[in-house]
Amino acid sequence: MLKPIHLVPPNMRIPFMRAHKITFVISVILVLGSIGLLFTKGLNLGIDFAGGILMEVRAPQQPDLADMRQRLGGLGLGEVSLQAFGEENDVLIRLPQQEGGEQAQQDAITKVRGELGNEWEYRRTETVGPKVGGELIENAAIAAGLAMLGIFGYVWLRYDWQFGFNALLAMFHDVITTVGLFSLLGLQFDLATVAAILTVAGYSVNDTVVIFDRIRYEMRRYKTMPMSDLINLSINETLSRTTVTSGLTLISVIALFVFGGEVLQGFALALIWGIIIGTYSTICVASPLLLYANLRRSKIHGGDEDKKDAGKGATRRA
Repeated sequence: MLKPIHLVPPNMRIPFMRAHKITFVISVILVLGSIGLLFTKGLNLGIDFAGGILMEVRAPQQPDLADMRQRLGGLGLGEVSLQAFGEENDVLIRLPQQEGGEQAQQDAITKVRGELGNEWEYRRTETVGPKVGGELIENAAIAAGLAMLGIFGYVWLRYDWQFGFNALLAMFHDVITTVGLFSLLGLQFDLATVAAILTVAGYSVNDTVVIFDRIRYEMRRYKTMPMSDLINLSINETLSRTTVTSGLTLISVIALFVFGGEVLQGFALALIWGIIIGTYSTICVASPLLLYANLRRSKIHGGDEDKKDAGKGATRRA
C-alpha cells in the first residue's frame, strides 16, 4: 500500500510564535510603506476610473510603437499611451479625456483612425467620462468596505469579537499592501484589479478562519497550555492544509499570469501577491495577535476535559 505524501511532516513544530514581534514590525513597515506610496506616488488609474478613450487595434504587420507614439502624439489629443499585448500585432491605445463632451471623444477616435489608416483592424473602442469614472471609484470603495465588514461580522458571530477584529486587521493588511504593490510598480489599477483585491480578501479570511477554528478547538482541549504554545500548535497542525491549498492555487494563478495575456496580468499579479501575503498574514499577523486579545477560555464552551501539561506532549495530527 502506498503511503500518503506529506508536503509538511505531520509532527512538524516550527516555532512561529518566537518571531511574532519581528513579523509585526515587518507588517507595520509594509502597511505604512503602502500608505505612503498611495499619498506620494498614487495609482495608475485605468480608463475605468480616470476616464478617457481606450482603443484595441491590430496592425497589418508588427507595428513600430515609437513611430506610432510620434504620429499619434502630433494629433493634439494629449498624452497618448501605447501598450503591446496579446499577439505581436495587437496594440492598446489610451487617450486622456477630451474637453468638449461626447462629440470631442468621437472626434478624437476619428483622428486616430484617420492617422492609422483603413489597413488597421479596430477591434474595440471604449469611452468613459470623468463622472462615470468617479462613480466607479466610489462604488468600488463601497463594495470593498462592505465586503470586509461582512466578513468581520461573520467571524465575530461565528467566534468572538477578538477573532473578528484580528481577521479584519489581516484583511486590511492584505488589501492595502496589494494596492501598495500596484502603486510601487505603476501597474494599471482598474475594475479587474478591484475584483482581484476582493478575491484576495475572501481567500485570506478563509485561511484565517481555518486556523482560528483549530485554535478554538485546542482551547477547549488544553485549558492549561500557555496561549503562545497553543497558537503555535494550531498553526503547525494546519500547516499542511495551508501549504497544499495555497500552493495549488498559486500554481494556477501563475499559469494565468504567464499564459493569460497582457490584459489579465494585472489581475493575476494581484492574486499571486494576495495568496502569498494572505498566507503570511494568517500565520504571522492574525493568529499571533490573539496573544494580546485577552481571550477568556471559560467562554469557549464544549470540547474534551482538561488535559494538563498538554504542552509537553501534544502530537495530534491535523
